[in-house]
Amino acid sequence: MNTDGVREVLGMSVGPSEAEPFWTNFLRSLARRGLRGVKLLISDAHEGLKAAAAKVLKSTWQRCRVHFIRNALAHAGKGRRQMVLAMINTFFAQDTQETAIAQ
Repeated sequence: MNTDGVREVLGMSVGPSEAEPFWTNFLRSLARRGLRGVKLLISDAHEGLKAAAAKVLKSTWQRCRVHFIRNALAHAGKGRRQMVLAMINTFFAQDTQETAIAQ
């Protein structure tokens, strides 16, 4: 996301796996093209991507909401998924960490 809050595609590559060497090469190619100042990477929980981002971008990482919710619902029984989803959405709707924790 750029500084105006608009999502942009920065690059695309196809590789043999989602292991760290692939992501390291991909992120280095973006850095060579001028990518700078990345503070936060939001993605699914691929260990290779997380490691490469820390190494190449020196950024922190946060799990994507969509993947977080999918994983949480996979652990909820069928009859409880709507309740779990409503609870998670309530957490995400809070303005501060403190109010989310209180919920």
